[in-house]
Amino acid sequence: MRSTDVPFNQILKNQTSQTAGYYGPVLLQDFHLIDKLAHFDRERIPERVVHAKGAGAHGYFEVTKDISHLTCAKFLSEVGKRTPIFTRFSTVGGELGSADTARDPRGFAVKFYTEEGNWDMVGNNTPIFFIRDPIKFPDFIHTQKRDPRTHLKNPDMQWDFWSYVPEALHQVMILFTNRGTPDGYRHMHGYASHTLKLVKEDGSFHYVKWHFRTDQGIKNFSAAEAAKLEGSNPDYATQDLFEAIERGDHPSWTVYLQILTEEEALNYKYNIFDVTKVISKKDFPLQEVGRIVLDRNPENYFAEVEQAAFSPSHMVPGIAPSPDRMLQGRLFSYPDTQRHRLGPNYLQLPINSSLLPIRNHQRDGPMVFGTNGGRQPNYEPNSFGGPQENNAVREIDSQSKLEGLVGRHSYELTDVDFEQPRALFNLLSASEQQDLIDNIAGNISKAQLVFQRRIVPHLKRIDQDYGSRVEAVLKKANPDY
Repeated sequence: MRSTDVPFNQILKNQTSQTAGYYGPVLLQDFHLIDKLAHFDRERIPERVVHAKGAGAHGYFEVTKDISHLTCAKFLSEVGKRTPIFTRFSTVGGELGSADTARDPRGFAVKFYTEEGNWDMVGNNTPIFFIRDPIKFPDFIHTQKRDPRTHLKNPDMQWDFWSYVPEALHQVMILFTNRGTPDGYRHMHGYASHTLKLVKEDGSFHYVKWHFRTDQGIKNFSAAEAAKLEGSNPDYATQDLFEAIERGDHPSWTVYLQILTEEEALNYKYNIFDVTKVISKKDFPLQEVGRIVLDRNPENYFAEVEQAAFSPSHMVPGIAPSPDRMLQGRLFSYPDTQRHRLGPNYLQLPINSSLLPIRNHQRDGPMVFGTNGGRQPNYEPNSFGGPQENNAVREIDSQSKLEGLVGRHSYELTDVDFEQPRALFNLLSASEQQDLIDNIAGNISKAQLVFQRRIVPHLKRIDQDYGSRVEAVLKKANPDY
């Protein structure tokens, strides 16, 4: 029986377009068809410039140790208190379709839905980063993307950049150990990386580093294992996280702080605002704060994971930024990219909205949810009962002395920049050192000789044995070296 023989009321308009006769063309008047196609054409939003591919889950943060003497943040006010969270893990440089097991840092972002608003802890699975000035960030990320001419990944780009920016070599060393290819997201640590402040009601503060240490234990892949999974299961980490939570094996991390007074911070042997440096745990031991547990998978990936928008500028009273240059740049860049990706009202999306009712003077723009402020005025001060500041939730004024001549003050490369990567190399076991040398030499060998020869002296400056062993591998691979 042809569709023309089917009673009219049985023809499903979501399965059959309007046409002029059985063999005739589709009619423009079929609004349902046009509406369905138009929505389909707009289903994709711009992918993140970095951290494009990721996985996420819901859970909670629980305070296990009292630190109420350090901060007025209410979600840290008492032992046993739980705060709902949403966590997103990600690779950094790859596109949405890239492999989960690629050699890459991993994003580690946690959104705390506190009673005072949302705090976004936006970090990585390493305690440091490649650069320490945000003006270098676009250039660095370009080196991790595709060649503008060939649209292929090009090792020349990254080794050219790193050879000119040896401050990156501490992070590069971590990247080319097996920690650069973690076994999924459950078996890696997380770090806020930047120095932040914990602030008390009276404005006094401490500088802190946040650490999230996996309770599942560290597990990594060798380069060969990661490459094999890249071909057989490029979504390995996403699948592993989802299936673990589904079967009730809820991953967790114990949360710690390193705590410094302002005097200790300013007199420390390293600049604690330089994100290419770590603060020694021997000098400032980890102090337990709580734990995070992930116990619920998203119901819809796009609505929850893809539309989740994190920014280190989303803070609550009792937590404040530091003078860390990279952090200062991220305070602007992260919300700005979300405004581009999701629109100016991205914080009204359910996954990003606060538990606390938000009343402000922001109106209009694409994708407004709710009443858009209704009849209330959109300016302040006003005489008509509109939102006004009442200090119920306020920014605590933590005063720290900052002064200096305005200018472009560059970090000068010194021997200090090579101390921590040297210490890291010496901490590695013999087998870990060999993996590092094999991994990094194998990658450098794909770059032009000029970049190979430029990077090796930096590696020797870190450690003579390290650089010489890498150089030996490069010479063996290329007699012209």
